[in-house]
Parts: sequence; C-alpha cells; structure tokens
Amino acid sequence: MKMRNHTAVTEFLLMGLSHTKGLENVLFVFFLAFYLLTLLGNLLILLAILISSNLHTPMYFFLGNLAVFDIFFPSVSSPKMMFYLMGQSRTISYQGCASQVFFYHFLGCTECFLYTVMAYDRFAAICHPLRYTVIMNHSVCTIMTLGTWMGSCLHASVLTFLIFKSPYCGPNEVGHLFCDIPVVLPLACADTSLAQTVSFTNVGVVSLTCFLLILTYTCIVISILKISSSEGRRRAFSTCSAHLTSILLFYGPVVFIYLRPASSPWLDSVVPVLNNIITPSLNPLIYALRNRDVKLALRKALIPGVHSCGA
Repeated sequence: MKMRNHTAVTEFLLMGLSHTKGLENVLFVFFLAFYLLTLLGNLLILLAILISSNLHTPMYFFLGNLAVFDIFFPSVSSPKMMFYLMGQSRTISYQGCASQVFFYHFLGCTECFLYTVMAYDRFAAICHPLRYTVIMNHSVCTIMTLGTWMGSCLHASVLTFLIFKSPYCGPNEVGHLFCDIPVVLPLACADTSLAQTVSFTNVGVVSLTCFLLILTYTCIVISILKISSSEGRRRAFSTCSAHLTSILLFYGPVVFIYLRPASSPWLDSVVPVLNNIITPSLNPLIYALRNRDVKLALRKALIPGVHSCGA
C-alpha cells in the first residue's frame, strides 16, 4: 500500500493508562468481569428474542441488532487490552491499530444510528399506533438496518483514511490501552489539521444529527400523557425510559471525548475505556430488568415448564 511506503512506523506501543502502574492485575479482573458480563447479557437478550415469537416485532428486532453490536464493540479492543494487562506484549501492528480505529468508529457509529432508528420506532408505535405495522413493516426495518451499517462504514472509512494517510515516523507510543483518534493522530509527523477538522466535524455532525432526531421524544412524551389507561402509560414510559437511559450513557462519553474544545490526556484515556467496557454491559440490564416480556422469554428459555400465565 502507498500509505505504508512513506511511514517508518510498523507498530505502535500501547502504554496503557497513566497513574495505574502496579494496578494491572486489578484492572485485568475489572475488565474481564465486565467483558464477560457484556457477552453473557447480550447473548441472553439475543436468545430471548430468537426463541420467543412474542418478541418478533420491530422494537425487538432493533434491540437484537443493538445486542449484536454490544458484543462486537468491546471485542474490538478488550482482548488486546487484557492481553497487555497480563504482562504480555504491548505492541500492536500498524495495520492492527488502523483496524481498531476503523471498527471502533464503525460499530460506535452504527450504535448511534441504531439508537436513532429505535427512537423513530417508539415514535411510530406511540404517536401513530393504528398505522404502526404499516409504517414499520419488514422492508422498512431491513432498509433502516442496512442504512445504519452502510452509513457507519462510510463514516469509519473516511476517518481511518484521513488518520492513517499521514506519515508516522516516531514516536510510536500510544498513551492508551487501544488505538483511537485522540491518541494516535498526535503521533503523526505531518500537518494533521485537516484530519482533526474532518474528524471533529464528522463525529460532531453524526452525533448532533442523531441527537436532534432523538428529540422526537418530546412528541412521544406528549402522546404518552394522552393515554387514558394508567397501565398503558406505565408500559410506554418504561420502554422509553430504558431507551433514553441507554442514549445518555452512549452520548455522554462521545461528547466528552470528541467534542470538547480542550484536550485532557487523562480523560482522553479513561472515558473511552469506560465507554468501551462498561456501557455495553449495562444495556442488557437496562432493557431486560425493566421489560416483562424479555424476562418472561428468558424464564421460558432457561427454566422448562414456565408459561405466560406464570408472569
């Protein structure tokens, strides 16, 4: 590749988090526990959706997609992070670093789009209940899902190309546990103003656009308040509050990392790790523990003989 010919750096060194020397074993146990919790929780969500015909609806179709991406998102960097914390090699190849940046932003952007699609689904279900099955038919759900993947792939490709088209001639020490834009781009030995501007604009536009679209929740809340049944209002608020909680957990770190005017090495290192490890493990708890249908489907899958009358 042409990109490879004009760079002297063939690998990067992952230096880890600052001020954590001697805590490698503690961090390893911490990361491993949350990673296993993420895998188990999201696999259980997928199992519940796949085996229960009651959950074969657009809302749970998108929730199943979210569970898949919550499995892959931490898997981009967690194995390498834990390998390093175990005292093994802290090097990562040039291509491996570029792959981490691509898949981190591809999966992250897909989740961003997916939250927006899920908000539209709730908007259609609550504000237009009689037309819901027409608005959110199988073809629409499929097109929306494919659109999130394609848009995210384009987003991640542009960012990765701009970051790694710059020559890297040393130093090659990445002050983090995995490769990401804020810690890799400063190592380039060329003018990176274009890459910085585009990455800031790209991430900012995607995040802001999705966030503004999610503000359709204003209409959703108004419609919920008009529901005459208290049980209907409770169920609607339960579903929407779970989604809003996940959105806040997802968008908070994104704004903090990429859209702050000033950089902080400590925050640039710690916040992505928390976003990468903890947030995906919380989504199954947020959606499953507050959702009677998911809990019932899991009980029926894991405990033979449980029927809907036992809910």
